Amino acid sequence: MASIFGHAFAAYALGKSFSKEIKTWKFWVLGTICAIIPDADVISFAIGIPYEGFWGHRGFSHSLVFAVLLGLLVTLIFYSKRLNSKAGLLLILYFTICTASHGVLDAMTSGGLGIAFFSPFDDSRYFFPWRPIQVSPIGASKFFNIRGIKVLLSELIWIGIPFSIYILAVTFFRKKR
Repeated sequence: MASIFGHAFAAYALGKSFSKEIKTWKFWVLGTICAIIPDADVISFAIGIPYEGFWGHRGFSHSLVFAVLLGLLVTLIFYSKRLNSKAGLLLILYFTICTASHGVLDAMTSGGLGIAFFSPFDDSRYFFPWRPIQVSPIGASKFFNIRGIKVLLSELIWIGIPFSIYILAVTFFRKKR
């Protein structure tokens, strides 16, 4: 998996595409949570669920269906008054994209069993053919060593730089209008 830092930065960068009217502190916090929450499935290791199982790590919680459901749920809970408006649709889209970005980034990592993008319809696990991001260790204690530094450097190159360019491009084109 990519680290919590890479997923959070992706949510921040993707949020830059949306209009100022909906970008409040709540928007940013919820987007970040949506980008990180698929990894809550690591609890499956502790309760004996097999990695490759439906509820296992990188299973259903990393799927596109989960991303849509979480996007809808977050918007329904935190923005219910805006649900039937253009802003509501944009919020659903943002939270869905943040959640889906998690699986996309994880599919670009160097380890694991792949991502169940199409669960619950197909539980096959997939990686992208290009996998430049070093897989992050699971657990904070395992992160603070030389391997953790390598992961952060990998993410700086393959997540930080591309998303920073994206932010600059969005900012540039907004100012042009």
